[in-house]
Amino acid sequence: MRSPLFALALFFVAAPLHGQMERPRLRELGLQVGIFSPGPLNALTDVSGVRVGHVTLTRGDSVRTGVTAILPHPGNLFQEKVPAAIVVGNGFGKLVGSTQVEELGQIETPIILTNTLSVWEAANGVLDYMLALPGNERVRSINPIVGETNDGGLNDIRGRHVSRRHILEAIQNASGGPIEEGAVGAGTGTICFGWKGGIGTSSRLLPRSLGGFTIGVLVQTNYGGVLEIVGVPVGKEWGRYAFKEELEEKGDGSCMIIVATDAPLDRAQLKRLARRATLALGRTGSSMSHGSGDYVIAFTTHPQLRIRLGAERVQTVPRLKEDDLTQLFHAVVEATEEAIYNSLLKATTVKGMGGRTIEAIPLDRLREILKAYGKLK
Repeated sequence: MRSPLFALALFFVAAPLHGQMERPRLRELGLQVGIFSPGPLNALTDVSGVRVGHVTLTRGDSVRTGVTAILPHPGNLFQEKVPAAIVVGNGFGKLVGSTQVEELGQIETPIILTNTLSVWEAANGVLDYMLALPGNERVRSINPIVGETNDGGLNDIRGRHVSRRHILEAIQNASGGPIEEGAVGAGTGTICFGWKGGIGTSSRLLPRSLGGFTIGVLVQTNYGGVLEIVGVPVGKEWGRYAFKEELEEKGDGSCMIIVATDAPLDRAQLKRLARRATLALGRTGSSMSHGSGDYVIAFTTHPQLRIRLGAERVQTVPRLKEDDLTQLFHAVVEATEEAIYNSLLKATTVKGMGGRTIEAIPLDRLREILKAYGKLK
């Protein structure tokens, strides 16, 4: 039976506002990024055990926001923490819980993405969830991880419409399998390169000869710059980019990047991996501007690396050889770049606060320019 929270959340959840037809992902458009193949779902959830849940809030003519929850494994994360690292590309943001991850190199709660002014309420929702879990009855300190981008261009962000119940619902709805992309969850009200942004995901599966590990990425895109898609200068060709007309547009914004892998990486190696994900922002046309909050949260799901309460004092754990990180570095750049494109391609046109409308990137026009540059037949 579905919980009462599910019914409450349904009040806020809506289909795409203009009933647009299903839009393609990058590979459905006929394009590929890089040399490595994706996993079966081409999603963050290709990493075994990882689950993702959304709550999308579209109410009236001004609420365009939401929540996305990422669970590294289906168990009690406080009792079985996962190794993790955070990298700051540009720190104009509010990433709750980052200092403890930096200090200890581990995550002990679901990761939540939402809007800028809702991070503290989201943290409270995570606390409600974690404190209620069996086994956590005596816990007196929990470090929620909550990231954000500012969706105030389409959403009544000052209204702070995200509540604790939406956080709980996103966590409870989290599942493996395909991930809904575009203007959903934490990407409901975001804008990317002047077009509708949102949630995007992708993955890479390394061949057995290179370890056979999986890398999954999920992004929440809300940033600007000069858009390039697989090397095609779309923004420049269309005359739609930051700094156009005497620096009139600043190109500010933010991007949250979540990286998961099943490779046995320690905290230092995860930080090295996370740092490479920011390279994909440059490939898409971002320079991580002054007003952009660009963060990468990376974790490993390798079961032998979980930090279990009450474990032995001295532990022997597997760790990937440093020389074998290069293929993971390459894979994470590819997956992040493709996830960003998927966030743009899957997003639908949204009309929000004040009647402002942000269009989805036009597919017919995009196909034309991609053909002109020889990327499509």
